[in-house]
Amino acid sequence: MKVLIHPQVDNGIVASLEGFSGGTLACQCQHNPVEVSVTAQTAHNHVCGCSKCWKPDGALFAQIAVVSRDNVQVAKNADKLAIVDESAAIQRHACKECGTHMYGRIENTGHPFYGLDFVHTELSSQQGWSQPEFAAFVSSIIEAGAAPESMADVRQTLKDLGLEPYDCLSPVLMDAIAAHIATHSEKSA
Repeated sequence: MKVLIHPQVDNGIVASLEGFSGGTLACQCQHNPVEVSVTAQTAHNHVCGCSKCWKPDGALFAQIAVVSRDNVQVAKNADKLAIVDESAAIQRHACKECGTHMYGRIENTGHPFYGLDFVHTELSSQQGWSQPEFAAFVSSIIEAGAAPESMADVRQTLKDLGLEPYDCLSPVLMDAIAAHIATHSEKSA
């Protein structure tokens, strides 16, 4: 049985646009929305089942991509942003009025993903962002209320969409984390 995953992928994956160089993300406020400018194409776009990521109403998964933090700037209404959980590795900046997560930033310089910001490209009206490549933290949707007996259908739907389901990150990103840890372990030895 087909399961609804996220509005951006439920009807198929839209391909990335070659040469795309970013756009503006806007929160869901009807008046004076927060706007974040992203001045580069994103990478490692994926649907995420973790319980920390912001999901649009009715979505089972979030959709997250990364981009260099140098390419992310709050363009309007920065005063409406607050960090959701200051103890989290990813400092998720959300609109205080509508709750939309606008970007996530890692401040720990020792973290493998330091220098990358996490963004929700579905908050942009521009077309051409990097296409989703995989599904991360799939089992975590159970923590958010998904029925355990639905997981076979969820995983099959993800596969049918071309999004390989993982209960962690993709192998490429897990390799990057391991390489970072190994390099830093060698330096401290």
